[in-house]
Amino acid sequence: METTTAKKQLRVSIQGYAGAFHEAAARAHFTDREVITVPAHTFTDVVEQVETGVSDLGLMAIENTLAGSLMANYDLLQTANLRITAEVYLRIRLNLMALPGTQLSQLRDVYSHPVALMQCREFFKVWPQIEVSEAVDTALSAREVMEKGDPTRGAIASSAAAELYGLEILAPGIETNKLNHTRFLVLERGRDHSADQGNKVSLSFSTSHQSGSLHKVLNVLAAYEINLTKIQSKPIMGKPWEYRFHVDFLLEGHVSLAQALEAIRPICSELRVLGVYDQGIKP
Repeated sequence: METTTAKKQLRVSIQGYAGAFHEAAARAHFTDREVITVPAHTFTDVVEQVETGVSDLGLMAIENTLAGSLMANYDLLQTANLRITAEVYLRIRLNLMALPGTQLSQLRDVYSHPVALMQCREFFKVWPQIEVSEAVDTALSAREVMEKGDPTRGAIASSAAAELYGLEILAPGIETNKLNHTRFLVLERGRDHSADQGNKVSLSFSTSHQSGSLHKVLNVLAAYEINLTKIQSKPIMGKPWEYRFHVDFLLEGHVSLAQALEAIRPICSELRVLGVYDQGIKP
């Protein structure tokens, strides 16, 4: 008789609940593990759960092709005792759902996560009688439709959430642009990245409050043939008109991470490696 080896369990903190897109991303990435999701109301809760050992690691959305970057999460990355060890890209398909048998014309209130709502604004322009309201999570919005049993209430969530909570999809794929993808970061405890391997690096830095400081850093990276894939600025709290920059780049050719860091360190007033990991596969 054939026997199968049980997959090792992995506790993953996610912002959201069963049926959330964070859960889908976790399961898509950790295919060799049995993923046990640990729900969290906020991204701050996700960070705290990982830092305190409630979970093995966390998953955090960082940017969406329609809604843009999640700026508050850059602040969390800066202060957390965590590091990025992987990235996951997921195609986001947003569905309008309600109790079985409900007609779209019956809906008066629709709930979802604010980022999801941003991606569906155009759809609701032709349904002015529907009021859209922000909620903690896409999947939780779907669960509450089921729990409240109100036929005038709907939610925007994944097809997995509709199936899980016994809802009917009234309008599939209502996102404004179908090229809708979210990038998630896998976060693990500790800041020591020396044992981590990969071809992609995320780091943050600030420069002196002088004209041309950022230009100098970018020039040095360009001279080392660093392939910069993203740059994001964020105001530094308590330092008016000063900014911290978050950059992602690919290590290509003969240049090592140590060489790149040593090249820019003298012209940075603050420098932190947020993670070293393999570049994710874009769908």
